[in-house]
Amino acid sequence: MTSSIELKSVSQSFASNSSGSLGHKNSTSENTTNKNKASTITLFKNLDLTINQGQSYAITGPSGAGKSSLLMLLSGLEKPSSGHGHYLNDKHTSTLDNLRSDIGFIFQQFHLLPELTALHNIALPLKLRGDKQAISKAKQWLEKVGLSDRADHKPSQLSGGEQQRVAIARALVFSPKFIFADEPTGNLDQHNANEISDILFACCQENNAALIIVTHSNALASKAQNIYSLADGELTKTSSINPTEEQDITKYLSTEEQRVASC
Repeated sequence: MTSSIELKSVSQSFASNSSGSLGHKNSTSENTTNKNKASTITLFKNLDLTINQGQSYAITGPSGAGKSSLLMLLSGLEKPSSGHGHYLNDKHTSTLDNLRSDIGFIFQQFHLLPELTALHNIALPLKLRGDKQAISKAKQWLEKVGLSDRADHKPSQLSGGEQQRVAIARALVFSPKFIFADEPTGNLDQHNANEISDILFACCQENNAALIIVTHSNALASKAQNIYSLADGELTKTSSINPTEEQDITKYLSTEEQRVASC
C-alpha cells in the first residue's frame, strides 16, 4: 500500500509588528492588515495539496512566497493557521504528527554533525532507532552515493557535493516514505548540482519514497513528475507526467540517475 499526505483548505499567517520584522517576505505574495501598529502576514489561503508516496514534486516561486513554510506544514513540523493536514497510511487516517518517523530531510546547508565521520553521520538515524545493523547499512549507502572511499572523513574534509551526498544517504538510510528537500542544490556549483539532483531523484524512485523539493532552480524542478508554483498566495500546478507514462519514467532520467538507480 502507498501512503499519502493531504492538506485541506490550509492557510498560514504570521503576526508582525510595524517595524517589519518579517520584511524578507515578498509583499506581492502577502495580504497585510494593519491594526494598532501590528499586521498579519498571510502567505497562502485555502490551499489543497496531496502528496503520494513514490511520486516526485517540485515547488517553485519567488522568495518569501511561503515555499519553506509549506514544506514544514507537509512534514507535520509546523501547524497551519487554519485547515487540516492528514496522513493516510495503509487505509488508516491520522494527523501529520504521526508522520515524523516516516520522513527524511535534506537541507541546503547539509547540517552534518562536524565531529562525526561520513559513515557515522549516515548511521546516526539508525542508531537512534536502535538498529544493530546501523554501520553495515550506512556502508551500503556510502557505496550507493559513490563515497565508499570517504567513510572515515569528517564534513570539513569533504567538498560541498560530497557533503550533500552524505546528507542524501543519511535521509534515505532508514527507508522513509517521504523525503523533503529545501533547496538541496542551492550551495553547489552547476556540475555538483546536476550530480546531486541525479542521485536524489534516482534513489528516491528506487526506494519508492516521495520526493518533495522546494527550489528556485528551473532545471532541478523540471526533473519532478509534478511541478507547482507558489506565488501571490496561490498554489498552481504547472506541469505533470501523465500516469500512463510513469512506467517509462527512466526516459526522464539522466545517465547518472539511471546508474545510481541500481541502488
